[in-house]
Amino acid sequence: MKTVLQAAAISLVIVPCAAAQEAPPSDVPVVRDIVASVSADRIESDIQTLVDFGTRHTLSETESETHGIGAARRWIFEEFERISADCGGCLEVIYVSDTISGETRIPEPTEVVSVVAIQRGTTDPDRYVAMSGDIDSRVTDPLDGVSDSPGANDNASGMAGVLEAARVLSQHEFEGSILYMGLSGEEQGLFGGRIVAAHALANDWRIKAVLNNDMIGNIAGIDGVVDNGTARVFSEGTRFVETEEEARIRRFTGGEVDSPSRNLARYIDRVADAYIPGLDVMMIYRLDRFGRGGHHRPFNEAGIPGVRIMETHEHYDRQHQDLRNEDGRHYGDTIDYVDFDYAARLTALNAASLALLASAPPFPANVTIEGAVSPDTTLSWSSPDAAQAGNLAGYRVYWRLTDENQWSRSRFVGNVTSYTLENIVIDNYYFGVASVAENGAESPVVFPGPAGSFGD
Repeated sequence: MKTVLQAAAISLVIVPCAAAQEAPPSDVPVVRDIVASVSADRIESDIQTLVDFGTRHTLSETESETHGIGAARRWIFEEFERISADCGGCLEVIYVSDTISGETRIPEPTEVVSVVAIQRGTTDPDRYVAMSGDIDSRVTDPLDGVSDSPGANDNASGMAGVLEAARVLSQHEFEGSILYMGLSGEEQGLFGGRIVAAHALANDWRIKAVLNNDMIGNIAGIDGVVDNGTARVFSEGTRFVETEEEARIRRFTGGEVDSPSRNLARYIDRVADAYIPGLDVMMIYRLDRFGRGGHHRPFNEAGIPGVRIMETHEHYDRQHQDLRNEDGRHYGDTIDYVDFDYAARLTALNAASLALLASAPPFPANVTIEGAVSPDTTLSWSSPDAAQAGNLAGYRVYWRLTDENQWSRSRFVGNVTSYTLENIVIDNYYFGVASVAENGAESPVVFPGPAGSFGD
């Protein structure tokens, strides 16, 4: 039986003000029910199934029913269809593909096929949020499509998380749509993400957030640290698609650390604090790990906000390695080293974040700010389409000191399109605005101007 999500806004410091409007509720138990519904046992079973395909290398065989990338992607497609059957056909499952050739890691023509399941929203179905994991795996040689490459943590853990999030969230309805994406070709050059991002733009999908999960199951790092209570979220600081004129504006108004991706990371951090006991988010102010890449990047490069969610302490002996033991040391990404409870907690973080994002009203658009040489600061934004905003209660204005990493002050201002913060000087803070649903679900904070825009 489906239930309509009564999602919660995430509590922050609220500044008292006699003129402030009464805010919607700040917590709803069903969000915690979603978190509690995530199963470590199901995630373990899915990781084992993916490992049992032997290799999921992009260049591996596609005809076998039990071995290689073709068998793996067909199983993922069928699993999404099984999930859809359990929710009365609520998912549309599709393949998104293109042929790649002449690349360093894909020299011969190869069809790169990703699997996408779409859960349509009830009132704003053309607005999407997405969770992604990678289907493919690799060993030491990036062109070796034959050797066993279990890829248990990298990235069967992320793919299993996507499947589990779909199982849990498909039992609920949301105002906006959710995409569950199994992306191929990551190890060969992020090709699956590029192909799906292009498909999204061609089909006018208004994707507001991509939560890319790449390695969410390892808690024992090569640095000797064992940590099951922290997750990293990587995000770009300025938009990749920023124009020269937009960069000029940002130089004088700020926004270097307030791209939509960066404020999406802050949102996920707040979700963890509110809904995932014992899990702390480490926000990394960088696109990805130093000099490395992940499948959120092609979405960023298409102008779509996205972040990478992953473990905090990696073990490099278990990434991109031929299976072997040398001098008593294990090499290779085998299931023995995956912590399923930890993978479940990071999956729950995704599920809670997606639920809140999809339940929020339309994100504030065309946000502007005024207040130079004034004691007051005024924020303004556009009124959303009424049909898409049936659950809109109003807006919350946020501000923080310029050296703070998280929004620390806020005020619910009601259903208006402009608000003045009296005696709050524009020069001393950063500002933003979020939309708030009647049940309390909030959008991420939107920083004024092109630097912080999530798009129309």
